[in-house]
Amino acid sequence: MQFIETRGNNGHNPQRVSFSDAILSPSASFGGLYVPQNIPKVNQPFLEKHLKSHYKTLALDFLQAFKIDIEEEVLKAALDRYDGFDDSTNPVPLSKIEKDCFVAELYHGPTRAFKDMALQPFGYILSKVAEQRGEEYLIMAATSGDTGPATLETFKNQKGVKVACLYPDGGTSDVQKLQMVTEDASNLKVIGVKGNFDDTQNALKALLASEDFKEELQERGIKLSAANSVNFGRIIFQIIYHIHLYLELVRKEEITLGDKVYLVVPSGNFGNALGAYYAKKAGLPIEKILISSNVNNILTDWIKTGSYDLTTRTLVQTESPAMDILKSSNIERILFDKFGDTRTKELMELLESEGRFTLGESELALLREDFDASFSDDEECNAVIGKYAKNNYIMDPHTATCMRAYETLREKPLMTIVYSTAEWTKFSPAVAKALGAEVPHDTDALDWVKKHANVTVPAMISGLFSKPIIHTVVVEKESIKREMLNFL
Repeated sequence: MQFIETRGNNGHNPQRVSFSDAILSPSASFGGLYVPQNIPKVNQPFLEKHLKSHYKTLALDFLQAFKIDIEEEVLKAALDRYDGFDDSTNPVPLSKIEKDCFVAELYHGPTRAFKDMALQPFGYILSKVAEQRGEEYLIMAATSGDTGPATLETFKNQKGVKVACLYPDGGTSDVQKLQMVTEDASNLKVIGVKGNFDDTQNALKALLASEDFKEELQERGIKLSAANSVNFGRIIFQIIYHIHLYLELVRKEEITLGDKVYLVVPSGNFGNALGAYYAKKAGLPIEKILISSNVNNILTDWIKTGSYDLTTRTLVQTESPAMDILKSSNIERILFDKFGDTRTKELMELLESEGRFTLGESELALLREDFDASFSDDEECNAVIGKYAKNNYIMDPHTATCMRAYETLREKPLMTIVYSTAEWTKFSPAVAKALGAEVPHDTDALDWVKKHANVTVPAMISGLFSKPIIHTVVVEKESIKREMLNFL
């Protein structure tokens, strides 16, 4: 499988690259991204073959269908990272909350968020490829709260890699911040940034594209890569669980093989939704992908109207901080798949130079063949959390945004999968508030919800509050480069 560039080729980069090259150097020509030339088929024979498959068996077969240049033993070892999840036989359990609605719990890994599903195996593969090549890499990550902890967890103490993780100071939950600033491996550096997530992500992208920065790293014998979903190594693993969850509904006899389903995906940077789109394109029977947002609902506007406009918006901090994003990196891959590299380059350059772009009428129609969207504010999410808590199901604020899409966007009475991207423990004050108590501090809120909702708090969360703080640096975005070089 070869990978090509979303904005076309600049005449200096290779026209096509391998999977290993795409994950080690994810910045493509003109600031674009890498995408696969095609997607393997997920057709009836493939689904029938895996009706009784273990998650890792399904994943290995799908990865091998991609024909990526990674040895089978490395893939198997990477997938063995799922053995550390709550249930090694089923890392993504489904919970039924309505007669035609299941919640896919993507958060049963070591950092209690869906990013573990991709970053646990991806981190192993990237570090193994770097080790095989005898190369040293700086892995950069910008996080709105969940990518950071998952990146640090997968790369800590790995050979051939150092990690610099950027987070917006004040823009994550207390638990998310503690998961990062208490990491003590010597190959990890955590940097708070004065600004919001878009500021941190923009800084990361600028450094990825900076020839000067790459030259300074080269003088130290270090190359540059990224762990955000700009890296297709993340996305490839985010396709697999959509296939698995469809098969789980068949196994539970909730649907018959071939029946279509709705997927409801809470979205910030659009990687999870992109994985669903690729699964649909591959042939998984998906009626439509319903995108849910919080009040930073630029994706809703884009999917509803075709207008992606940053000029009229200011980022708002909400109780679902992982979606407090206005520049969603992975819409670029959707634009490329729908409209090709020339149009993608044009639209992305408009976004960068003018802060907005608008799809044509026929382009919007193509987008809406696969997507619809809605959003919910914090007050509505609190009501949703409270409603399901009465039925003994506790969800986090990001999952709660999905329920409006479930209730209002489905045009057919089809089985629906709602994606839960984080455990409630990462946002316990918001959950306590939804259940009727103002408990501002995470330590107290965790105890309050545990007691009043009769739920448990995993040891990896409760233990955070007694760990020493290792990383205390908070800088202006202009100082990020200097901090990284100091670290190296």
